[in-house]
Amino acid sequence: MTAHPGTGDPRWARPALWGVLALAAVLYCWALGRNGHANDYYSAAILSGTRSWKAFFFGALDAGSFITVDKPPLALWVMGLSARVFGFGTWSMLLPQALAGVAAVGVVHSAVRRALPGTPGHAAGLVAALVMTLTPITVAINRDNNPDTVLVLLLVLAAWCCQEAIRAGRTRLLVLSAVLVGLAFNTKMLQAYLVLPPLALVHLAAAPGTVPRRLVRLLGAGAALVVSSAWWMVIVDLWPAASRPYIGGSTDNSVWDLVVGYNGLGRIFGGGFGGPGGGFGGASGAGRLFNDVMAGQISWLLPFAVIALVAGVALTARRPLSGARPALLLWGGWLAVHYVVFSFSRGTFHPYYSTAMAPAVAALTGIGGVLMWRARRRAGIWAWALPVGIAVTGAWSFAVLRRTPDFVPWLAWTVAGTAVAAVIGLLAARLGRAPRRRLAVVTLAAALVAGLAGPAAYAVTPLGSAVNGTNPTAGPGGGGFGGIRGPGMVPDGRPQGFSAGRPRGGPGGVVDQKMIVYLRARLGQATWLVAVGGAQSASSIILSTGLPAIAMGGFTGGDPAMTVDRLKGLLASGRLRYLLPGEDRGGPDGGGSAVAGWARANCAVVAPAEYGGVQQGRSLYDCGTVATESWARSRSRTVNRSVGQW
Repeated sequence: MTAHPGTGDPRWARPALWGVLALAAVLYCWALGRNGHANDYYSAAILSGTRSWKAFFFGALDAGSFITVDKPPLALWVMGLSARVFGFGTWSMLLPQALAGVAAVGVVHSAVRRALPGTPGHAAGLVAALVMTLTPITVAINRDNNPDTVLVLLLVLAAWCCQEAIRAGRTRLLVLSAVLVGLAFNTKMLQAYLVLPPLALVHLAAAPGTVPRRLVRLLGAGAALVVSSAWWMVIVDLWPAASRPYIGGSTDNSVWDLVVGYNGLGRIFGGGFGGPGGGFGGASGAGRLFNDVMAGQISWLLPFAVIALVAGVALTARRPLSGARPALLLWGGWLAVHYVVFSFSRGTFHPYYSTAMAPAVAALTGIGGVLMWRARRRAGIWAWALPVGIAVTGAWSFAVLRRTPDFVPWLAWTVAGTAVAAVIGLLAARLGRAPRRRLAVVTLAAALVAGLAGPAAYAVTPLGSAVNGTNPTAGPGGGGFGGIRGPGMVPDGRPQGFSAGRPRGGPGGVVDQKMIVYLRARLGQATWLVAVGGAQSASSIILSTGLPAIAMGGFTGGDPAMTVDRLKGLLASGRLRYLLPGEDRGGPDGGGSAVAGWARANCAVVAPAEYGGVQQGRSLYDCGTVATESWARSRSRTVNRSVGQW
């Protein structure tokens, strides 16, 4: 086989890699403009960050910095900086996400290529890159503005650095790996730490040097991890609470509570630990990732990845613990930890969380697949691993495709046929009944079709419609919820109470535009246009007007961010005048019944007839009279004190 002059790489290696990266760019960027604001919640925070550096730093939902989003702000910073440079819009917000997805494909290719020497490494890297590119849920999330895309990029960079630290014994690379995990923590908190067990254990087992030296390196990396993870949290929690936004998702206005509760134990054990309740990915359990909601998103090659892991470790067992085996153990540990956590967590679980599994599935498929291919003509049990893996993959793909028989109805039978052809080709090669080279090419092509045709068909669907920003998926029905029904979903696959790509209507959804016109005309010197129950309404108002709006109850509608005393202070200062309490995403009334009760007792109801709107089931309150009276009383007390002193 001819090699590229100067590098020794196969001549096909670079063009093939660029082809895969170009395919990834098309899948992630095509018609990106039709996605609008994607997830309105994060879009509102990005827009607010372009209006206020304070809101930018804290990750506040509104430019007035009343409350933050329920995640740390690193992913918002990436999109926010782009929006500040190029102006806020769909492309300036979503293109960095798409490019991060393409970069993650390239990093996975590089990590896998380095695990095997020579041509096998290039082949394994190319397979891994192609699998990563065509993972349906990865395509969907890379066209959205949720933080998972940036999370995955940072984590695969961390894995690359750890692999190189194991191969070369470089402490700096291990420290850099830890720093990258810390940055990932500031993207999505504790989910970033799911990769730590395999990274640390494989380094401890396989890195050069004595065990004490490896431990010292790990301690140094641990210190770097703590600093890179905690710096933003420490700054925010030490900042005087009165001069910063409330920490959305927390129960006590601290980032620490958000880490441990809502974005920590609450995700594992459910709402009783401060996390959001309900699941979008089906019931928890060992089969969650294979149910009707999840199977088409991530599970296509999961059985093959497990077979590849076991066979790959067995085939390299007699070699030193270097090269392919540490990589197999690292990516295998990554996959195992994510599988356990995602399958059995009882808190909120969105299908797009599983995009974090795609790098491990891709790497194991590439490395293990090449090792099994090279062993296909050997004697022994592991020569049968590849035929078994292809047969299992073909059977599972057939089963997934037949769950939606109206979606490309011929594809399931094509996948089954090519899987059978690939298995027959492998058996014929063992018996020596056909020309080797020609048979190898045909067998390899059939195996790739059997393994990738199903996910590829799902992967192209998000390009045909606007993404459902709240919960993007791929598959039949396009880029929304894919038309696949799961528990708590309406017939088109959307969770009950949500409209595709927009905040839900009704009491807590999109606010009457005539009311918005009325409020804008009376904004005056106030900071916030209105205070509403929760983030769904507030996000809609912020994006439609460009003006700050308060989400009293945060994302869930139940955050205790607004109290009666705080409300009185905002009214007295003139920074707020109008109040629209009510249900939003299931919260009681955005800050508790006390706030709504106080508004009913002390503020004037604005009749819908005043702004030409209709009754929505919740009332708009004008608290300007309360603010004026409060100011007058405060002024009177000041004058009386001055007279008394005189």
